[in-house]
Amino acid sequence: MNKDTLKIGEFEFESRFILGSGKYSLELIKSAVEEAQAQIITLALRRANTGEIANILDYIPKNITLLPNTSGARNAQEALRIARLSRELGCGELIKIEVIGDSKYLLPDNYETIKAVELLAKDGFTPLPYMHADLYAARAMVEAGAAAIMPLAAPIGSNKGLCAKEFIQILLNEISLPIIVDAGIGTPAQACEAMQMGVSAVMINTAIAEAKKVALMARAFALAIRAGREAYLAKIPRVNEFAKASSPLTGFLRDE
Repeated sequence: MNKDTLKIGEFEFESRFILGSGKYSLELIKSAVEEAQAQIITLALRRANTGEIANILDYIPKNITLLPNTSGARNAQEALRIARLSRELGCGELIKIEVIGDSKYLLPDNYETIKAVELLAKDGFTPLPYMHADLYAARAMVEAGAAAIMPLAAPIGSNKGLCAKEFIQILLNEISLPIIVDAGIGTPAQACEAMQMGVSAVMINTAIAEAKKVALMARAFALAIRAGREAYLAKIPRVNEFAKASSPLTGFLRDE
């Protein structure tokens, strides 16, 4: 049986759980990563303060792949500047593109994100754009050099779940790159549902960081993501409109 791995550009991972690092106390990051069995963790670099970044890195296990993001960028040029900063700090070429110009709803700007993907791809990065689940924008990002597509499930930090489920399904049907659900997932059950749809991975931050027992919630998400992936690979049976007997309708006592 072939090994089931997540492939993003030239990178390959066994875990399909991407863990955010925002909102945690530094002491809890390490335990959350360990319980999640995550291999990728996001890192915000909107402040050019190496002291703060170094403090965060001290609490992230050394075997974890960093996925720095361009949080704070309002346009493509700002995203490129933040990405280059992350590379100078030793965070590598893998980058999550976040371009958000609206401070109220925190919705990604698909138009500027497409431009950012092109700029970063030409500069040698492996870009993963965070975006609205819009087919035309996703196709443009693929053409611009994206390594994966990261549609939001619901507004960031909302814990509302798969509000964009039908649109994410369209991306799954039409886009050949990995589809990684990002933002809005609030429970392990919702993460499992996303994986059952066939998404390549799920990124979780707020739902774990705000739990009363952070490490335990991380473990719950890890189990749910693994279960959803295995259910997808097992080929979930179709839903039947009417009742369907699981045993032959013969041999009842009255038939003897």
